[in-house]
Amino acid sequence: MAYKPRLREKYLKEIVPALMTQFGYKSTMQVPRIAKVCLNQGLGVAITDRKHIDNGINEMSMVAGQKAVATKSRKDISNFKLRRGMAIGVRVTLRGDKMYEFLDRLISVAIPRIRDFRGINDKGFDGKGNYTLGITEQIIFPEIDIDKVSRINGMDITFVTTARDDREAYALLKEFGIPFKTK
Repeated sequence: MAYKPRLREKYLKEIVPALMTQFGYKSTMQVPRIAKVCLNQGLGVAITDRKHIDNGINEMSMVAGQKAVATKSRKDISNFKLRRGMAIGVRVTLRGDKMYEFLDRLISVAIPRIRDFRGINDKGFDGKGNYTLGITEQIIFPEIDIDKVSRINGMDITFVTTARDDREAYALLKEFGIPFKTK
């Protein structure tokens, strides 16, 4: 039997029926799903030192389980000594099984390791059913060896869903187990 991620099974067996009853969908195809997860890390210090980009690519690749790519600046900004085409960040987009695996590790391992954690803020929705979460330290992921980290960097994690509005996306992410703050 082929391997299927745990959260994909949970989505098909538990989350879809729960959302169908909650929102009154007639078909399972109407139920929102997570289309992709985008990880982004801005490394402004890489303007002066190129090795920060290489470290960022290695760390992001370990966290995501997929090769990360450097993002390049689109224009010149003289005040920041920035030239067009310079690498200033790292990003990776996850879909399919790798997305579910990352989501599982994020929810069950990484988020509980955040210091003074009181829940994730629910103000990161964009109005179209997508949610962006900011993480201040990349060392919450167990894949990163703390002794080898040269600089603590944050990252943005964006969940792109097929939900039509924020209410549906919130219900979907809550069913997956993302610990939002209770009001």
